[in-house]
Amino acid sequence: MTASSTSAKAVARRHAFLFRQGLDPRGLEPLPGDASARRYYRLKWRGILLMEERPGAPDLERFVTISRYLTSLGLSAPRIHAVDQEAGLALIEDFGAKTFTRLFRDGHEDRPLYELAVDALVHLHEQETGERPGIGGYDFGPLDDELEMFTDWYVPQCAPEVNAAAFKQDFMGLWHEALAEISGCRDVLVLRDYHVDNLMVIDGRAGAQRCGLLDFQDGVFGSAAYDLVSLTQDARRDLADGLEEHLIDHYLRRRPAIDRQRFLAEYWLLAAHRHTKILGNFERLSKRDGKHGYLDFIPRVQGQLLRALPRAGLKRISALMERVLPGWESHVPTRPSEAIDHKKANVA
Repeated sequence: MTASSTSAKAVARRHAFLFRQGLDPRGLEPLPGDASARRYYRLKWRGILLMEERPGAPDLERFVTISRYLTSLGLSAPRIHAVDQEAGLALIEDFGAKTFTRLFRDGHEDRPLYELAVDALVHLHEQETGERPGIGGYDFGPLDDELEMFTDWYVPQCAPEVNAAAFKQDFMGLWHEALAEISGCRDVLVLRDYHVDNLMVIDGRAGAQRCGLLDFQDGVFGSAAYDLVSLTQDARRDLADGLEEHLIDHYLRRRPAIDRQRFLAEYWLLAAHRHTKILGNFERLSKRDGKHGYLDFIPRVQGQLLRALPRAGLKRISALMERVLPGWESHVPTRPSEAIDHKKANVA
């Protein structure tokens, strides 16, 4: 099947879906893409977005399930107006254009927005009652999948001469020891990509509801520390000096029953795991998907992982990396000069 015929089928699916909802597909406005294959289109003057996944993609069902769960807890996830799972299409609430990223770029102060994001997390973590959706936990399934992004994509780039299979066996074994306890944690819903690109300010709403939540279809149940790490150790931007510590304290002050020492141990362990994953994922997005703009963030993530490993007490993992992957923390990614930078081309 050619690209043009695939595109024509996608257009036909979109139009048929909209007609069934009594909506005119003319004037659909495509929105910038992200790291996923998901696409969004704005229906002007309707307050609605058309979200498009691959036909039959399970991510759509998960998005709908988690959105409804978050809304039931009093948080601002996009309300679902209509879904066609087989076509991979949904009509969802349009929160507008005030992402945290755009607000920061327009000169808004960091601290109040980050505190709003933390307040939304506190609300989520304190309000979870009743029946949880059956979306699984942050166990060794997803934990291993994420570590394998590093072994399968980052390692061949930074150390092509290394016996990757032998390194992977040792690396995964050490991580299994480190993650053994936390792999069974099911304390809260973890949204997994809780950062400024996926957070919005919604005018006319108060408290935690002012914070619009996006991109949570990979959510699972796990540790309360994970999403705070995603927010405060963002691969895409640096925080002002002292802001990370302030936000951790802000979270813990609002949840006084939390054991601070345990929370910080989980925070740094998950930080190290997340940065390991991201190094591999950004190489994968470049080499597999042609989204080379993500390579620009690798130096920041290398520094974040270098900082997190000792804070998490992962001495054996650090020693293995230093021995087998010398210089991993200063690897300069290869960026094909002839390729189109899809990420930067899509930035609004």
